[in-house]
Amino acid sequence: MTKFGVQLPNFSGHDPGELFEHVATLATTAEASGFDSVWVMDHFFQLPPLGGPDEPMLEAYTLLGALAARTHAVQLGTLVTGVTYRNPGILAKIVTTLDVISRGRAILGIGGAWYDVEHQSLGVDYPSDRIRLDMLEEAVQICRAMFTGDDVSFTGTHFRLDHARNLPRPVQTGGPKIMIGGGGEKRTLRLVALYADKCNVTGDVAQLAHKIDVLRQHCADVGRDPAEVAVTWMGPLILTTSDENTAEVRAMVAASGSAEETAGFIIGQPHDIPDLVAGHIDAGADEVIFSFAFADADGIAAVGRALGLRAASSS
Repeated sequence: MTKFGVQLPNFSGHDPGELFEHVATLATTAEASGFDSVWVMDHFFQLPPLGGPDEPMLEAYTLLGALAARTHAVQLGTLVTGVTYRNPGILAKIVTTLDVISRGRAILGIGGAWYDVEHQSLGVDYPSDRIRLDMLEEAVQICRAMFTGDDVSFTGTHFRLDHARNLPRPVQTGGPKIMIGGGGEKRTLRLVALYADKCNVTGDVAQLAHKIDVLRQHCADVGRDPAEVAVTWMGPLILTTSDENTAEVRAMVAASGSAEETAGFIIGQPHDIPDLVAGHIDAGADEVIFSFAFADADGIAAVGRALGLRAASSS
């Protein structure tokens, strides 16, 4: 059965003292509406086109820990953590702590990082694509070892552990699932085939189907059953109020960027959503994650009803 998730990428429009309660309401509404997962971005500044660096952005893992205490069933993770931001041994400890707080609902979403402006502003090194992917390969091995091992040592080109311990253990047997985000066909999807439990890709249905084909070939090359890797797809969701409003928003989005940049947008009224994601499911997405920009609780609940999520979860 296909799973559905909600990403909360925007924190504008609320005073700091009210902001967390707003986000918590969105997360608990997603859970009550039958969604399987809640995600946040691992960024420190807001991203274009959602906003500029003057827009509010909550730190991902602090927020997820607080949401873990307010929710009971949804899985929680980042879409996705940049490998450059945290030492992977410390990242494994952070995600393990989230797993403990949430009683086994943490997912480690991780990728090669990309927002160079953010790195420059915060003084974080931003090496070449090749080096960042090398770092990613080391990081996922370290995190897996920290989730499962008692005394972990690792010597790589970029990271080193010397008899590291990770206690308490994660609640999940084998530790939180590792999800690699990104659709790079030469390196990223090969790393998925080698190390990950899940991948996260974007784009339209044709792009999704192509990425799945590439992933399957990488799995064949490394001797892995592709059924062992869950494919998650994420796309921006813009809810509209009428057919006319849908046409207007689609035209506006199409004019705002290239076809590649706007591919994968889901635009429509709540009752349109099942048909709009049917192709993604047919193409092989195991989980569809909606990025609810400027989300409100009513919109999340309406999409959950349209998808029949509560009925599906109780059947």
